[in-house]
Amino acid sequence: MNKTCPNPSCAFPHFVIRDGHFRRKDDSKVIQRFRCKNCGTRFSNATFSEAYRQKKRRVNFPLLKLLASGNSLRRSALLLGIHRTTVERKLSFLGKKCRRLNQESLLKLKGRIHNIQIDDLITKENSKLKPLSVSICVDENRRRILAVEVSQIPAFGHLSRFALKKYGQRKDEHFEGLTRLFQTITPIVSSEVLVKSDEHQRYPGFVSAYLPKAKHLTFKSERGCVAGQGELKKVQFDPLFIVNHTCALLRANVNRLIRKTWCTTKDPKRLKDHLDVFVYFYNEVLLKMALTPL
Repeated sequence: MNKTCPNPSCAFPHFVIRDGHFRRKDDSKVIQRFRCKNCGTRFSNATFSEAYRQKKRRVNFPLLKLLASGNSLRRSALLLGIHRTTVERKLSFLGKKCRRLNQESLLKLKGRIHNIQIDDLITKENSKLKPLSVSICVDENRRRILAVEVSQIPAFGHLSRFALKKYGQRKDEHFEGLTRLFQTITPIVSSEVLVKSDEHQRYPGFVSAYLPKAKHLTFKSERGCVAGQGELKKVQFDPLFIVNHTCALLRANVNRLIRKTWCTTKDPKRLKDHLDVFVYFYNEVLLKMALTPL
């Protein structure tokens, strides 16, 4: 029995004994209780759980599958018979938990990743005048999504002057987003990793700074086709097919990333939570079930 007293002021936190059990109403599991013989604090196995005090544990994994399968928050709430506010709160919980699980999964591949592809997907924050950039890194050999980061960027092209007039100067946080992305993948990939990307002007600087021994290949961007909502390219051979196909999967399975949809991101933090949920589902469920063509 490796339980410790949760009371921070307890002088002997390891001096605990079993103190009965109870059947949890939410999922009908039998939970062991404990009592500290030093301070008298009573606690249980559930005290140390990430879902501590949650009343609807049964819907956590079904909700995760719905959110990673193209369903909106409202439709997920309707299908599960719960309130939309509950779904919003559970999205934050699932995002935090999936981030931890994704990091633990990456540690198992440390030093074994030799080919990666990097790209950026553009979406919006409630309006096309407030764009967001989703930076993605994919393992070319295993097709695993290694890292996903969200950062706000100013409007560009013919919308830039309308955005400046309506919302004022918008801060460009793409540099910070790429910094977080490379800080995540640098300890995991091989020191002499092969990096493939398009000709984005910021990629070479980050590759040379974080992966000085890496070989960086850049390819000219091609026009997108209708399939994949513009992420798949109109070429016979696409050297960045793995990352482009992954972006197309994100468009198809994360409802708020679909180009023509009623569901848009109101808060970039919730988009990050939603993406982390999909990354976990994709890496740990879809790839292992071979539902994705390899």
